[in-house]
Amino acid sequence: MKQRSVIHATFVIERNYPASPERVFGAFSDPAKKRRWFAADKEFNQDEFEMDFRVGGSERSSFRARGVTCTNDTVYRDIVPNRRIVMAYTMTLGDQRISSSHATIELVPSGHGTDLIFTEQGAFFEGADGPQIREEGWRKLLDHLAKQLAH
Repeated sequence: MKQRSVIHATFVIERNYPASPERVFGAFSDPAKKRRWFAADKEFNQDEFEMDFRVGGSERSSFRARGVTCTNDTVYRDIVPNRRIVMAYTMTLGDQRISSSHATIELVPSGHGTDLIFTEQGAFFEGADGPQIREEGWRKLLDHLAKQLAH
């Protein structure tokens, strides 16, 4: 039997967006808006994006990069409109689960729009991208969000 391993990690990303908390929350809660910044990357071929944004609801997205399918399965655990989203998600490459994470998105009104605080606590399994690459991926996604909010 192959030895299994896990790396536990937590990271926090803070951003300020020159938009109201309602507008930032809308970019996460509206499937059409979220698809534009979360799932529509020119580097990847998107296969699937489904979203049921409610406590207990789920989201599923999959895309292909360099011939490998990556699937993200999310369950929304807590939602406070315009303030907080808590979700649990797993990522799979091909048929191998590579991670399981718990993430919290906090939206705080500021004098310059909205401060977003993203906290992820993850378990990264063998074959995983690892916490550094995951954090880099979320930073890129939050950059895409900034571009979406600028329109």
